[in-house]
Amino acid sequence: MPAKPRELSPALLRRVCNLQDFTFQSTAEVPELDEIIGQERATRATEFGIDVPYYGYNVFAMGPSATGKTSTIMQYLEQKAADRPVPSDWAYVNNFADPYRPQALRLPAGHGCELRDRLNGLLKHLEVSLPRAFEGEQYQEHRGRLVRELDAQRNAEAERLDAFVTQRGSALLRTAMGLVVAPVVGGQPLTPEQFQQLPPAQRQEIQARQPELQEEVERALRRIRDLEQAAQERLRNLDREIATATIARDFEALSQPYHEWPEIVDYLNAVQQDIVDQVDLFKARPQPESQDASDPPSLPSPVMNERRSPFDRYRVNIVVDNCKLTGAPVVLEINPTYSNLMGRIERRAEFGTLVTDLHMIKAGALHRANGGFIVVDARVILRQPLAWDALKRALRYGELRIEEPERQLGIVTVVGLEPEPIPLDVKVVLIGDPMTYYLLYAYDEEFQKLFKVRADFATEMPWTRENIEKVARLIRDRCEEEKLPHFDLSAVGKIVEYSARLVDDQHKLTTRFALILDTVREAAYWARHAGHTLVNAEDVQKAIDERIYRANQVEERLRERIVDGTIIVDTRGAAVGQVNGLSVLQLGDYMFGRPNRITAKTYLGQAGVINIEREAKLSGSIHDKGVLILAGYLGGKYAQDKPLSLTASIAFEQSYEGVEGDSASSTELYALLSSLSGLPLQQGIAVTGSVNQQGEVQAIGGVNEKIEGFFDVCRSAADGLTDEQGVVIPAANIKNLMLREDVVAAVAEERFHIYPVHTIDEGIAILTGVPAGERDADGQYPEGTVNALVDARLRELAQWLKEFGRQNGERKGAEADENGESAQKGEGEGG
Repeated sequence: MPAKPRELSPALLRRVCNLQDFTFQSTAEVPELDEIIGQERATRATEFGIDVPYYGYNVFAMGPSATGKTSTIMQYLEQKAADRPVPSDWAYVNNFADPYRPQALRLPAGHGCELRDRLNGLLKHLEVSLPRAFEGEQYQEHRGRLVRELDAQRNAEAERLDAFVTQRGSALLRTAMGLVVAPVVGGQPLTPEQFQQLPPAQRQEIQARQPELQEEVERALRRIRDLEQAAQERLRNLDREIATATIARDFEALSQPYHEWPEIVDYLNAVQQDIVDQVDLFKARPQPESQDASDPPSLPSPVMNERRSPFDRYRVNIVVDNCKLTGAPVVLEINPTYSNLMGRIERRAEFGTLVTDLHMIKAGALHRANGGFIVVDARVILRQPLAWDALKRALRYGELRIEEPERQLGIVTVVGLEPEPIPLDVKVVLIGDPMTYYLLYAYDEEFQKLFKVRADFATEMPWTRENIEKVARLIRDRCEEEKLPHFDLSAVGKIVEYSARLVDDQHKLTTRFALILDTVREAAYWARHAGHTLVNAEDVQKAIDERIYRANQVEERLRERIVDGTIIVDTRGAAVGQVNGLSVLQLGDYMFGRPNRITAKTYLGQAGVINIEREAKLSGSIHDKGVLILAGYLGGKYAQDKPLSLTASIAFEQSYEGVEGDSASSTELYALLSSLSGLPLQQGIAVTGSVNQQGEVQAIGGVNEKIEGFFDVCRSAADGLTDEQGVVIPAANIKNLMLREDVVAAVAEERFHIYPVHTIDEGIAILTGVPAGERDADGQYPEGTVNALVDARLRELAQWLKEFGRQNGERKGAEADENGESAQKGEGEGG
């Protein structure tokens, strides 16, 4: 009889949080969490990326969902941003040299609105003071004097021209076509008909004088035009002098605080000069809009034309206002479309058409983050047309250019605004999963140059006293923020144990705190439901159980099918070539284990091990590899002194979906050895574990779900647990055990058993109750052992195959001889 197999004690099946390590009675007593938990690698990488001032050192925060990437990054950036200076404000103003290209204006940090309001106040003042200046008596008297001088000069020139024309026997007539010289006879100007009736000699004399007269008229007209132009220039100069005298002192006062900002001073000087140059626009007072008292009051409408003030061209459009910041900006852009990211140029409807101006330029998220940080979800921005290329272009050239999407696509060629680009100084943090990072790195060359820092977020952290205290502080913060009841010691311990279960490790805790905090909220709900002032361990367990119940309907239906015999799985007795394997199914956020009957048949042949799942195209590549390893194991262990002459078929019974993974390879090998040796396998013991060609059993995933799945099937059977049931697992998976408390209790009562194994020999001895056996000095296995029976069977199959081949060869030889003799006889008769 083999020695009693090693079983795991209850203490090894689940790590229990030691409540003696805590120095508090509830989370209400712990301090606030002021640091990031379990992400030292990611925070160091992020710190490096945001501190390095060189091109391309932007950050890609990589990790699976629920690891707190976004909240961690935002918390860290806000801490760093608080110590950095507030960046400059930015505005767009009129470019008087080219109105279609508005000028970008850098403004003092947080003082952009102040400049805008002061300038608006000045312009409002000028709407009254400037027209008033042109209504004054001094201006009107000066202007009248200039007009009278022009009239006198114009009249003098006209009188001189009249005298000149009269002296030469003609008259100067003023018609709709202008000045006309007509001949005079008898003191009366002649009509064209009367002129034709004159004698030819007189007509010739008159015609000879016409060129001189016409030339003098033209000279006189030019002199009059010159006088008018000179007068108009003197009037314009007068208007400029009045305008300058009216506004100069105001603009000087407005410019005074910005003497260290030459761009602002230059713009204010340009505004002042343009008002002087365009003074005719401002000489009249703005008229208030009149409305008939009987008309209903009009409502503001974005599609109605509103009366524009000529002073609007000077107003400042503040696109970035940092007046509320105390440090560098941190922007989380949750919808990074092209317009939301890069800014846009809006339009308004006027008289059936869409118009725009510089005041309808709107900033994007990159403008608001300029001088600080912006956080963007990588997968979201990749789904937005034009957004990803626009972000890369802005980072590559270090400028923010607001362009309409239609221009980017090249489908619109109409004239529009082209705002001056704004210099860009920002650190971008992309949030994404590992697959997105690797795909971008492999297929986007610019990505490698622009995102040189990878912040890799971990999914687990060590189970240490320090980290447990941080988890307690995390729970405390959430309770305070969301007004939840606090957790007592037992509840915190249960949360810690659940955290370890999420990563299937007795020495690790999960860093997917979104899952932990969901459990915190649900436990708080059940605590209130039960009337508890503090959340206790039972409330936490209730939350976990209820979450499982909401998701495990499929698991229960499968278990019912097993219990009622629809799905054939034996949990008692023994059978040759048949064993219960364990698999895991993932349905959304819920994963559970289930047993599968695996059978093997061996017989004479040379086809080797046939994977029926593979032949039916229901097997994945990893499962195929696991089956191929079985042939290597059999050959290495038993075919050193004989050929491996067998055909074996392996199948997952009642499996109608794909099979993937190698965790059943040891199970399949046990079924093969049973079929070859003829020894039955205990059906109450399920098996999981992969195997290599050396016969070593290797670790697998989902060990807790697999054990619990088989335990639930055994417990649900008609006669329940038989005290002989259990599971064989790889010894390497002991550290991954965080089993349910009811499973641990059943093991403690010796009603269920967990057997760790290192090799196939250990496992086959447990399943058959027969020692595996090791070769002696002569290379022979001890008689009656599993290996001896398998070796004998394989030798027997080889001999049968050899004998079959010899007999088959002799039969074929005899048939060939008979055929030869018949042929010779036929030739003789034919001759």
